[in-house]
Amino acid sequence: MATKTIVFIHGNFVNYECWDQWVERYEDKGYRCIAVKFPERTKSVQALRDEHPNPKVGQVTMAQTIDSIVQDIKALDEKPIIIGHSFGGQLTQQMVKRDLAAAAVAIDSVPPQGLLSFKFSFLRSTFPVLNPLNPAGRPWLMPFNHFQYAFANGMSLADQKAAYDSTIVPESLRIARGGVSSTAHIDYKKPHAPLLFIAGEIDHIMPASLNKANYKRYKDGSSSVVDFKEFPGRNHYTVIAGPGWEEVADYALDWALKHTEKSASGRDTMRIASAI
Repeated sequence: MATKTIVFIHGNFVNYECWDQWVERYEDKGYRCIAVKFPERTKSVQALRDEHPNPKVGQVTMAQTIDSIVQDIKALDEKPIIIGHSFGGQLTQQMVKRDLAAAAVAIDSVPPQGLLSFKFSFLRSTFPVLNPLNPAGRPWLMPFNHFQYAFANGMSLADQKAAYDSTIVPESLRIARGGVSSTAHIDYKKPHAPLLFIAGEIDHIMPASLNKANYKRYKDGSSSVVDFKEFPGRNHYTVIAGPGWEEVADYALDWALKHTEKSASGRDTMRIASAI
C-alpha cells in the first residue's frame, strides 16, 4: 500500500510552523503529518525572535540538521512522502539520497553543491547569507526590506508585513552556507525515489530556471522518476503560504500519491514474480 505518512521540511529563516496550513489540509484527507523541527528551532516563531541573538542558534550546522531529520524519519514505521521548501528542498534531496522517502517534492529548492544561478535576483538575495563579512557564528535575522525582495516580491505591503511577522526567525548562517559545501553533494546517477521539483515563476531567491537546472541534472543522470512543475505568478513565499497555496499543496500530494502507488504496485509485481 502507498504510505499514509507525510514529512515536511521547512527552509531557512522560518520554523516548522510555516507548514501549519499544509498539515491541516493533509490531515483532513487522512494523512499522518510531521513537520520536523531543526536543532535549536523547536520553539515558536515569537519565542525564537524574543531570544535573538541566541548564540546556540548560530552554531547549528547543515550536517547536524541532516542527522536530526534522518533520526526523525528512521523512527517512523514506514517510508514517508517528504515535502521540503527552499533549503528544506535541498534537505529533501539529502533524504532521497539516503533512500528514506517513498516519494519526494522539492519546492523552490536550494540546489546541491556546484549548481548556482548568475541571475541578478539570485545573487542579490543570497549575498547577505554568503557574505564572509557576516560572521558565521552569529545568528542572522533577515531585515524586512530583504524579505520583501527575496521572498515576498509581488505581494501587497500588508501581506508582506503579516508574512514577515508571523514566520521569519533568526537563522544559523552555518546551516545556510552548508548548501555550497560538500555536505550538499548529490550523486545524480544514483537510483532514487520519485522526485518532483516545483518552482515559482517570479521567485527571486531561487529562480525557476535554477530549479529546472536542478531537475535536469537528475533527468540526465539516471532513469529514476523525476518531474518539474512551474507555477505562474508565484514568488518564493506564496508557494507555501500565499493566496492560492492550496493549488500547490494539492498538486504536490496528487503527484506524490500517484508515484508512490506506482512504486508499490511495481514492488508487489516483483514479489509475485520472484515467488513463482
